[in-house]
Amino acid sequence: MSTDKKQIYIVDDDESVRRALKLLLVSYEFQVVTFSSAEEFFSAVPNSVPGCLILDIHLPGLEGWQAQERLFRSGSKRPVIIISADKNDGLKDQALKAGAVGFLQKPFKDQELVDLINQAFINQRPPTYN
Repeated sequence: MSTDKKQIYIVDDDESVRRALKLLLVSYEFQVVTFSSAEEFFSAVPNSVPGCLILDIHLPGLEGWQAQERLFRSGSKRPVIIISADKNDGLKDQALKAGAVGFLQKPFKDQELVDLINQAFINQRPPTYN
């Protein structure tokens, strides 16, 4: 397994969305792990592990907004892309103000997601070691 592949985490309670996004992103040579809940993600992925998180807003248990807040309060520098089927026009602004690197309303174009992920990795600062 190549260590050069960029790590993507997908948290969405819809199995068909997780499966489709994983197939898409693997075809672009990303390494992808999916989760059905934010709790499952936090249990499996330590803050120190790099990668980009694609996070649905409406989740059972810990909702996407709460998960994003928890991630940032923990000091994580992992970029987050919020996705949602919700038609609320203010969600993009809310997501960006909360620290997400992007917001996509479902359904979105494959290339939009890939471009956002690539931009997130370009803008992500490497960790500094003392």
